[in-house]
Amino acid sequence: MAAEWRDAVAEAREATGFTGVSVPRTVDGIGSALRLDRRADFYAELGALADSGGFEAFLNHWWTQAVADSAADADARESALDFADVAVSLFTRAVGGPTSTQAEIEALATGAEAS
Repeated sequence: MAAEWRDAVAEAREATGFTGVSVPRTVDGIGSALRLDRRADFYAELGALADSGGFEAFLNHWWTQAVADSAADADARESALDFADVAVSLFTRAVGGPTSTQAEIEALATGAEAS
């Protein structure tokens, strides 16, 4: 999965033009990149993981937050979030993970059923 992640990040950087900080998608990399006020939640959630099935989702969520936390200002944060969303989506698709259509995402966001 390391090659798929590396390729997804490279493709996301190219697609979004992101030039910000490169946060390693590891427990140590994420933990050190998070703002101090988020680290306790990160490590608490890590300790509460019941199985390895949720570990990838855990890494994806917290890596995105760490990339955002590494941004220098609000504009850079928005760019970082765009980049992280694309990278995680590309990685998920590359490893055959679950994907959602735009209609399904919008339905989740509004509480409606997808058509």
